[in-house]
Amino acid sequence: MRALRALIHLEKFRRNIRAVLTLTGRQVCAPVKAGAYGHGAPEMARAALEAGASHLAVALVSEGAELRDAGLDAPILLLSQSLPCEIPDIIRYRLCPLVSDRDFALELARAAETASVRLPVHLKIDTGMGRLGCSPEDAPGLAVRIAGLSSLELAGTATHFAVSDSTGEKDRAYTGEQLARFSGALAAMREAGVDPGIVHAANSGGVTLHPESWFDMVRPGIFLYGYDLTGTAGEGSVPVPEPVMELRSRIVFIRKLEKGESVSYGRTWFAPRDTVIAVIPAGYADGIPRLLGGKGWEVSIRGRSYPLVGQICMDQCMVDVGPGADIPRWEEVSVFGGDAPGAGELAARVGTIPYEITCHISGRVPRVYVE
Repeated sequence: MRALRALIHLEKFRRNIRAVLTLTGRQVCAPVKAGAYGHGAPEMARAALEAGASHLAVALVSEGAELRDAGLDAPILLLSQSLPCEIPDIIRYRLCPLVSDRDFALELARAAETASVRLPVHLKIDTGMGRLGCSPEDAPGLAVRIAGLSSLELAGTATHFAVSDSTGEKDRAYTGEQLARFSGALAAMREAGVDPGIVHAANSGGVTLHPESWFDMVRPGIFLYGYDLTGTAGEGSVPVPEPVMELRSRIVFIRKLEKGESVSYGRTWFAPRDTVIAVIPAGYADGIPRLLGGKGWEVSIRGRSYPLVGQICMDQCMVDVGPGADIPRWEEVSVFGGDAPGAGELAARVGTIPYEITCHISGRVPRVYVE
């Protein structure tokens, strides 16, 4: 195994799911798209179901196929729009696509009829995300059309929030507008004689800030992996999520550096005194943001913090462990998580979000699942 590896704490993930179940009292759909946000989809999907999640969610047909091939039998929602040529695999792997328009619904219905199956689908309504989904005004008619197709089952109805994780007054008002549009569309569907099935809207921000959005099921994403972007975790009944991923490595080389000597590409850092540099085999090809160079990020070695110095390389980064350091070669290093600051703090340092940090930990970094 490589010196660099991502430790995935499965019980922390399970505790996060159980905390959402306790808070909301609703079914939980666990998104495991993008390799479960970089944590490993089959393993995290299995842990989610063990913790009480009722549904899983993916973005790609191939992601759903991976879960089925791993022996997982739970309902799997397909959140993104697929191509018509992927419909046979949607049916083969018993995926549940979100449907935004009549034409795709008819394509699904024809293929399902040919395969002699009744395919469950969820109607997607765009209430203000400006992405996938039908308009609230078109939702009742589309729902009636889907319900009238014998080879399709309208198993659920969904929307997605744009700014539900913001505590700003304007953004909270916008989420309220989205909820009002969604509720209006649901009422119109019921008036048209259509059962909307499982109703779901709440993402992570919806779970923590908007209890009126919980409906029948919630589908928090980044919260389950340990990060609260609302800043409200720990307030009232809102639980504090536990970060699930920890990135660890080892020191593979140690060198002395004299005052004034430089480190790494571009010579952006010069030693302010005689010092010792430890080389860590972790670089931007592994998912360490290149922008982290020069940002004063500190890793943890033996419980003490030491700064990364110089530019992040493709395969390596360097740590200034100070003059007279007695840290041995091969010593363990926490790059983020564990004794070091977490992916949320790292994301803030480079101006991004923790989703991007965990998703970008590349496939060449082994995942080690820890109970």
